[in-house]
Amino acid sequence: MKKSATLKISISGARGIVGDSLTPQLAATLAQAFGTYVGGGPVLIGRDARASGIMLSEAVIAGLLAVGCRPIDVGILPIPSFLFLTKATKSAGGIAVTASHNPKPWNGLKFISRDGLYLTPQQTEEYLDIYHQGAFDFIPPEKYKSVQVLEDAGEAHLRRLLSRFDTAAVRRRKFRIALDCNNGAGAPLAPRFLRELGCEVIPLYCEPNGEFAHDPEPTAENIPDVCAAVKSARADIGFVQDADADRLAVVDEKGRPIGEELTLVLAARHVLNKTKGSVVCNLSSTRALDDIAAARGVKLFRTKIGEINVVEKLLSVKPKAVIGGEGNGGVIDPEIHPCRDSFAAMGLILEALAAHRGPVSSLVRSLPRYCLLKDRIEGSAERAHRLIALLKKRYEKAGTVNLLDGLKVEFPDHWIHVRPSNTEPIIRVLCEARTEAGARKVLEALKTEISACLKKI
Repeated sequence: MKKSATLKISISGARGIVGDSLTPQLAATLAQAFGTYVGGGPVLIGRDARASGIMLSEAVIAGLLAVGCRPIDVGILPIPSFLFLTKATKSAGGIAVTASHNPKPWNGLKFISRDGLYLTPQQTEEYLDIYHQGAFDFIPPEKYKSVQVLEDAGEAHLRRLLSRFDTAAVRRRKFRIALDCNNGAGAPLAPRFLRELGCEVIPLYCEPNGEFAHDPEPTAENIPDVCAAVKSARADIGFVQDADADRLAVVDEKGRPIGEELTLVLAARHVLNKTKGSVVCNLSSTRALDDIAAARGVKLFRTKIGEINVVEKLLSVKPKAVIGGEGNGGVIDPEIHPCRDSFAAMGLILEALAAHRGPVSSLVRSLPRYCLLKDRIEGSAERAHRLIALLKKRYEKAGTVNLLDGLKVEFPDHWIHVRPSNTEPIIRVLCEARTEAGARKVLEALKTEISACLKKI
């Protein structure tokens, strides 16, 4: 089976361009391997709203049936709701058909354990051994299970969310919210969630038809419509979900994106103001989290990039972690479920805003401020590793080198990070400094070093 360079299989699952590297045949084979890995039993199948999701879901169902699983089809469902439900239903596991923030031509499969968590690196290795060997536990057709369809699959997650927050305080504020679901998986549930919190919702692109109104990654340059809607409707805040609703971007009352890095910072400070405990984030997250943790006398732990890496650390650290996430708008509230959850992020931020009594902009101004810039270059993981080896020689005497995930170098007033992406055939390039001018100067210097190194590869 031909697999182009666009196919990515990692701890983030399998992703590729539909019809090129990701085909129904491949989806069925990956499902057969997963069904064999979990030993049969009930397996949830859900998807985001992409048009290719139905085709791939049917292929996944076929693969699961072939190895004796009972597929439970939950349809279009936000990935945090899917993870929550996998554990709540005591299923053997789950397969979510989604490419998260990747562009429209992409789709993928995310593999979920019975605990409602992504497979750990060790579990992924065990699963992929089965896939690569093709050692599947096929059963005769007369033993095939029936496919179960589960209606209102998001209800359990919604009830847990509403029981977590101070709904009375939020309802008293009667927030007006511009909500951009980008016609993704969050569209059926997000408006309902906010209305149950007593909010007035100005919906943008809240039809789960997969016709993305903008690039699915909720970065500032991709969300001008919700910024305009906040200003025209005089909304208190704007929220933007990515395609599978695990990430959240925030727009202040003046229609300005606050930056996806600050989603986690806002949520973390609010949680730490109420409860003392550890914070867990990845290597690429802002130093503002270190400042917030230090100000409250709690520990902050950093991990490799990838949600499951953050979750594993969050579940194991002492003192107990009370909040975690990734600086791409992914907030993990372990009191709801240990996964990135845009609904949890909305709830925590609205709770913080209700307690603050001022506008979002003043809440943001009170945070430690840095400028984090992100860039990318085309390149495979192999090319990334060769680049990182050369960069290490250039930087190892200049700053504190961390090789946990790619190359991160810490300096007193800034840091840089270069690593291969888990989800795309690219090399991610990041830096952070106190000011935008400082960060841009650091980024240009880093890109100059990268260009020099690439000439040697």
